Amino acid sequence: MIPDRIITSRLTLRRATAADLMAVHGLLSDPRAMRYWSTPPHDRLDQSIDWLHRMIARPKTESDDFLIEHAGQIIGKAGAWMLPEIGFLLHPDHWRKGFGTEALTALIPHLFHHHKVPHLIAEADPRNAASLALLARHGFTETHRAQNTLQWGDEWCDSVYLRLTRAEWRQNPIKLI
Repeated sequence: MIPDRIITSRLTLRRATAADLMAVHGLLSDPRAMRYWSTPPHDRLDQSIDWLHRMIARPKTESDDFLIEHAGQIIGKAGAWMLPEIGFLLHPDHWRKGFGTEALTALIPHLFHHHKVPHLIAEADPRNAASLALLARHGFTETHRAQNTLQWGDEWCDSVYLRLTRAEWRQNPIKLI
């Protein structure tokens, strides 16, 4: 059985509910948080309603996705929207505090333990140095790059594609201190 919560020393990664709408909209409408996301910031509540509804409705066998909670507040999301691809997003008020590292350190073993995937993959904008560094610290390696892969508003963005195999992760798992 795939659990609905992952608990670390400071965080709870948990399934989203409809009651999370305003916190999710606060995250998804922040231009700083969304700068390197797959869509521009949500400027309408119905965009966040649709996003949250899709997150809740997807089966855990295909999409193992969590909201990140700290001190009772939603501060981000982390998980696999579509296995084996992972993604993460933190509200800027919580950047540079180790929350991304803590969330991925718990998420990656969870995904490998509960899903028969040979690897995890990630995609990042090459300008997003913080996300690329976080993925590298967790053993992800670049597989290739592509230009003009995503249109964000009026701007075309490039992508860096990364992968972490189950075997690589077993050889050097990151552990919480």
